[in-house]
Amino acid sequence: MDTHHPADDATPMDLESREDLQDPDVRPATPEEAADVRGWHAANRIAWDEAAEDYERWVDGAIELIRAGGSSLLAVEQELIGDLRGRCRRAIHVQCAGGQDTLSLLNHGADEVVGIDFSPRMLAVARLLTAAANARAMFVEADVLDVPHDLDGTGDLVYTGRGSIIWLADLDAWARTLHRLLAPEGRLVIFEGHPAEWLFDGDDEGGWLMTDYDYFAGPEASRGWHPGYIAQLSIPDGEQHWKYARAWTLGEVITALSRAGLRLEQVTEHPVDWWGGHRDVRADQRGRVPLSFSVIARRA
Repeated sequence: MDTHHPADDATPMDLESREDLQDPDVRPATPEEAADVRGWHAANRIAWDEAAEDYERWVDGAIELIRAGGSSLLAVEQELIGDLRGRCRRAIHVQCAGGQDTLSLLNHGADEVVGIDFSPRMLAVARLLTAAANARAMFVEADVLDVPHDLDGTGDLVYTGRGSIIWLADLDAWARTLHRLLAPEGRLVIFEGHPAEWLFDGDDEGGWLMTDYDYFAGPEASRGWHPGYIAQLSIPDGEQHWKYARAWTLGEVITALSRAGLRLEQVTEHPVDWWGGHRDVRADQRGRVPLSFSVIARRA
């Protein structure tokens, strides 16, 4: 999609196990790190503050897109969300990063939008974009574990995904937050990278081959970013802050949502290469592998 910029998204697993990274530091998280939910999220907040340097570079293009009534949402997301005109007083975007996707919801018909993120530097980008576009938006600095309760029950649409879930240390707490944000008749829409994606890569002929990725490996700690997502920062990779990511299995995600009291209306797996990580695979081959998934749910 022409309007999509990789840096608009929370980054998917950073391809941290792949050989094409620029020598990042990567290791399994220790048991102590994996168990420290607050420490995990605090570290990621600092890492995303550093990464916001890249987001600051594309503000002018984002302003132009939003002012023109455009959208950075992918076609599959637009279909899932639908026309919001007259039926969405408030759309809430959880883990909104720089806010371009959040403001795109206004152009899909939401009366107002609320973006929530834990990175103050990311939110500064979002607020700059909002002011320049004169948009009906509010941005809230909060960890997903600590979203203010005055937002409870106000989201006619709650939207999240596209690389955001991997940064979470507590999937049940995340799901409970989504549940409490929903208005009584509201919809939850998630569009996210499929965790099974990492099991496959392209071969020299544009077909699929199996990688050595472990689907059940658990959390990783890393420094540095894949250059396809976050361009070279002024801070050298080895001096950047450690961050933690976990490719939660599809079963873990669905179970957490159900356990939080959400009624799942639709769970769909898609062959959509949402972040463009498999450009070396022929188009006729991409339809064979689930590269993303979506969920539509309501409060039970």
